[in-house]
Amino acid sequence: MENVIHEECGVFGVFSPDTKDVASLCYYGLFALQHRGQESAGIVVNDDGVFNYLKDTGLVSQIFDAERLSKLGPGNMAVGHVRYGTTGSGDRKNAQPIVVNHLKGNMALAHNGNLVNSYELRTELEEQGSIFHSTSDTEVIAYVITKERLHTKNIEDAVCEALGRLEGAYSLIIMSPSKLIAARDPHGFRPLCYGQRDDGTYIIASETCALDAVNARFIREIEPGEVVTITKDGIKSNREHCGGKKSFCVFEYLYIARPDSICEGCSVHAARIRAGELLAEAYPIDADIVVGVPDSGTDAAIGYSHRSGIPYDIGLIKNKYIGRTFIAPAQGLREEMVSIKLNVVRPVIEGKRVILVDDSIVRGTTCAKIVKRLREGGAAEVHLLSSAPKYLNPCYYGVDIDTRETLIAANHPTEEIAKIVGADSIHFLSIEDVKKITGGDGTGFCYACFDGLYPTKTPTNAEKSRFERKISTNPKFADRYK
Repeated sequence: MENVIHEECGVFGVFSPDTKDVASLCYYGLFALQHRGQESAGIVVNDDGVFNYLKDTGLVSQIFDAERLSKLGPGNMAVGHVRYGTTGSGDRKNAQPIVVNHLKGNMALAHNGNLVNSYELRTELEEQGSIFHSTSDTEVIAYVITKERLHTKNIEDAVCEALGRLEGAYSLIIMSPSKLIAARDPHGFRPLCYGQRDDGTYIIASETCALDAVNARFIREIEPGEVVTITKDGIKSNREHCGGKKSFCVFEYLYIARPDSICEGCSVHAARIRAGELLAEAYPIDADIVVGVPDSGTDAAIGYSHRSGIPYDIGLIKNKYIGRTFIAPAQGLREEMVSIKLNVVRPVIEGKRVILVDDSIVRGTTCAKIVKRLREGGAAEVHLLSSAPKYLNPCYYGVDIDTRETLIAANHPTEEIAKIVGADSIHFLSIEDVKKITGGDGTGFCYACFDGLYPTKTPTNAEKSRFERKISTNPKFADRYK
């Protein structure tokens, strides 16, 4: 079991009024979204109705180079995706975008999120004769849209009809031979926005930082339940699924999104600073220095320093040239990579009473290793603070936590957690305070991983490998092994 929370996925789309190198625009956009998924990546280019694509496991820089991008050819539309899967294995077959050739044309689809009814939908589709090539819920979405397309007059109507069958979290970008479509679930769990470049090219992206990467001016966020269609004639919006209870994932602010992004009108950086300030108000600690776990703990550490008056310094250096710890192929190597990824600045730490601020404490293994390294670096005391509340419940909307069994706060009291990770004390931001980090009244967000109040029904089968295990555990398919 990996020791850290896995990011979401990132989606990116391009619609140009004329033919150009849209693949490179998509490439730069995916680079800006790499933090959201490092398992696989892909780009599909629409060249006058012909879809050219490349997708594989690995980082964006490992999959694409100048030669491979050029082979995708020029076009007027492109869809890109970076993935960390919360349903299905990390095999190449689950890389996105998914490309479908059906009776009424081609379709490419990129998805960020996780359905809570994917198991039931897939079973229904299989019983009707559908054949699946992957084990991700994204292919389920593609099938549902394709079925609706067979009796609707256009692709956007098919998407709108499909939304009535999908339950859970989904921010989608869909490309047909003539249209680029963005759709967001009625709860708005995951971010999705669009903007425009000076040359008229429209950009759709998971985060505003990806718009900045391609010099696109932010226009607005896609509303929960909204379907936006971009064609050569302009933009139109369908809001028939809008108006539900908004439940944007608060963890986007605490960990997932890049600090230079704007989500739901609020700066991610400002929200993290505020989380640190609230920690300082709740837990005044007599210490010499405040240190953040890079990168997502840094902003909250600065906030704690501002409010407490205790100096902030860089006590941990992150190796910028190593991938996230979960990329390692074996658990033993993954654990060794923690020491390669983060190194202690001994002159800053030695002899000091250290306040260590991290974005969250999920399983506890990684932060235990960091505390140990600070001790080895000469820290006199280490007080560990989490800018998130206690992570107590599985997430069914895209973060790869599908069981309470490995969540340290769900299985141990606070004092015991401090002993397990080797800290002098440990403190968590309260649920009441996390509702204040965006400056509003705290409504319109999902806090289910902290309070267990899920905005939707919970899935009957939530394990990541549910589709891989489906055949072997379902008696309906027992004949396959006779």
